[in-house]
Amino acid sequence: MKMPEFPQNEATRLETLRSLDILETPQEERFDRLTRMARRLFNVPIALVSLVDENRQWFKSYVGLPVSETPRDISFCGHAILGDNAFIIPDASADERFHDNPLVLDDPNIRFYAGCPLRALNGSQMGTLCIIDDKPRDFSDQDLRALKDLAAMAEQELAALQLAVLDELTEISNRRGFMTLVGHAISMCVRQKMSASLVFFDLDKFKLINDSYGHVEGDRALVTFASILHKTLRESDLVARIGGDEFAALLLDTPKASAVDVIARLQGTVDEYNRKASHDYRIDFSFGIVDFDPQIHGDVGALLAEGDALMYQCKQ
Repeated sequence: MKMPEFPQNEATRLETLRSLDILETPQEERFDRLTRMARRLFNVPIALVSLVDENRQWFKSYVGLPVSETPRDISFCGHAILGDNAFIIPDASADERFHDNPLVLDDPNIRFYAGCPLRALNGSQMGTLCIIDDKPRDFSDQDLRALKDLAAMAEQELAALQLAVLDELTEISNRRGFMTLVGHAISMCVRQKMSASLVFFDLDKFKLINDSYGHVEGDRALVTFASILHKTLRESDLVARIGGDEFAALLLDTPKASAVDVIARLQGTVDEYNRKASHDYRIDFSFGIVDFDPQIHGDVGALLAEGDALMYQCKQ
């Protein structure tokens, strides 16, 4: 049996999946409708909307299976998310990657599998819409087009979820998305005894930019700062526009002393941008850094409130 590899963008992919706040949620008609359609259209016993988490594949919608998740290391969908095209296995018992897979040897006795990757708005593969049969079968071009059409509908439903947690202007997490992500992250930090720092940012004299150069230029300044934040911080750090000209970042495995160095590097990048920029205004920011302490910060709101207070002191 061949276990699925991890995508190159695994950290970003998992961050995107968790930001949707969809895992462990009840089944919904908009996804169940698609699996019912798939099961009937292809005359298969099993159809799934599968989301591939760190260690498992979890089924947002499932018909024909008695379980809501299976381990990632034996999953077919874990292989499917490694490519952009549909992943088709006509007969798993004759495929060296799967012939001794527990899902092939035992229930549900998978022989045929066809799964289309489901992409988030940033291109990350969240999981699949897949169909499974306990008998080998062929899959025609017409079948493939129909499966892709159903997968596109599932992607649209995921996009609707993602837009609810993304800031439309900067395309990074909004406050709601950040609160969800940070909630998961600090729980992990407590379990793993890992440090973390929250940084609360506010752009200086932003109203002056809007008043003097117009709101289009103000929006451009927000997008620029969001882009610099995203590129300067690590892929594992969580970044969001909290609202207006306020941003926040959670730096994982980073105590406050190290976070100061990160902010110094960010300041250098912003200064370099200002030197090269063709406009007359500068992008500057104030910030507050909070060392996460589970004894003090019972939730994400407490972290943000302390960061906001420290940022205000800095601005003063």
